[in-house]
Amino acid sequence: MRTRGGTTTVDDTATDVTNVSDPTDATAETAAMEPTDVTDATDVSRRRWPRVLGTLLTVALIATGGALYAEGRHLRDTPATANLALTDAEATARVTGDVSSALGKIFSYGPGATAVTRAAAKEVLAGKALQQYAALFGQVERQSADQKLTLTTEVVRAGVTRLTGSSAHLLVFLDQVYERRGRAPTTASAQLTVTAELRDGRWWIVKIGST
Repeated sequence: MRTRGGTTTVDDTATDVTNVSDPTDATAETAAMEPTDVTDATDVSRRRWPRVLGTLLTVALIATGGALYAEGRHLRDTPATANLALTDAEATARVTGDVSSALGKIFSYGPGATAVTRAAAKEVLAGKALQQYAALFGQVERQSADQKLTLTTEVVRAGVTRLTGSSAHLLVFLDQVYERRGRAPTTASAQLTVTAELRDGRWWIVKIGST
């Protein structure tokens, strides 16, 4: 702006304020853009995390499932789980009952009933057990006849230590009462190890040992 002779004129070279951008406007635009960019980045990050977590969980579940399967396979293949005495109560009870009944029959006799005992032995004993029993029972018959001896045997407890589909091993505790003519009865206890085999749907005692 210049003054000449009291007259004020506008300089043509003066800057037109309407053509110059207001710095405040640029700052405002920048400020307006920045929050949007940050928000967009945060949203993307938030959308990505569920996918990452989902992938990690899937991998973890697969790994855990594989470990559990391997552990289960190992347990199924161990000798302990092959022992049906630990898993099959019905089969265990059956072999315990059959063996207990058989022992009560073959170890009970009287002066006039040894033939019954001998016949019972042939129905429940097999293999080595039958051979041993037959070799000894001749002496038992003579003793019973001479001394008028009566023996009564009762299984008080029997436990299956190992059981498969065709064989069983048992530990048996017996109470035996000896009676001789003219004497008071005598009670004794005995422990036996028994091996039995399943043949034709029945359990046969194939080996008897003492403990």
